[in-house]
Amino acid sequence: MRKSGNIVRATLELIEKYLKVGITTDELNTIAHEFITSKNAQPSFLGYRGYTKSITTSINEVIVHGIPGLRKLKNGDIIGIDVGVYFNGFHGDAARTFGIGSISEENKLLIEVTKNAFFESIKYAKPKYHLNQVCKTIEDFAKSYNFHVTSEFIGHGVGKELHEAPDIPNFDMKKRGPRLCAGMALAIEPMINVGTSDSIILEDGWTAVTKDRKNSAHYENTVVITDGEPEILTI
Repeated sequence: MRKSGNIVRATLELIEKYLKVGITTDELNTIAHEFITSKNAQPSFLGYRGYTKSITTSINEVIVHGIPGLRKLKNGDIIGIDVGVYFNGFHGDAARTFGIGSISEENKLLIEVTKNAFFESIKYAKPKYHLNQVCKTIEDFAKSYNFHVTSEFIGHGVGKELHEAPDIPNFDMKKRGPRLCAGMALAIEPMINVGTSDSIILEDGWTAVTKDRKNSAHYENTVVITDGEPEILTI
């Protein structure tokens, strides 16, 4: 899993170098696909439940699962890039949101809060805590900036399968959830919206957008629970 996580990290770093006004999301997909396969690995998303691309590219109001295509990035856009890698029997999964050109102060704050919500949450990614302390922390942190977490999309366990137990909401589950144990691998992924928590799935069956069409950001890493501090495999 460290090896698959390392390829995920390197893929995201490579994509970031190509993020500029005028590039298409399909070009980004090709860059990612060629790099992942050059490492004798497979894109986790390609073929998953019929998905036809190797990464997801979620622009502005798209929360998650944006499908790469002919759309060109514009100055002021924000884009969430989600990458999964399958290597020697194990998956790694991570996402980042990037600004294109000159972005608004609100978008800068949204991206920063989403990233920091992740790091606040993993303070509780230790054996003495229960899962809901991770989940509730994300929601509380977002609300402290008057942002909202998405209510329909969540993180998950990860390992031999891309999506495993437990489900990891970005909000208070109103129950403790499972006790965290050393050896658990979790894809913790705050998805935070400027406006409403509600979303709509577009006709392609994948692309999830905010109901009010206000922007959303996504930040994710694969995290392993240890006997001490959590280990982040995708940084």
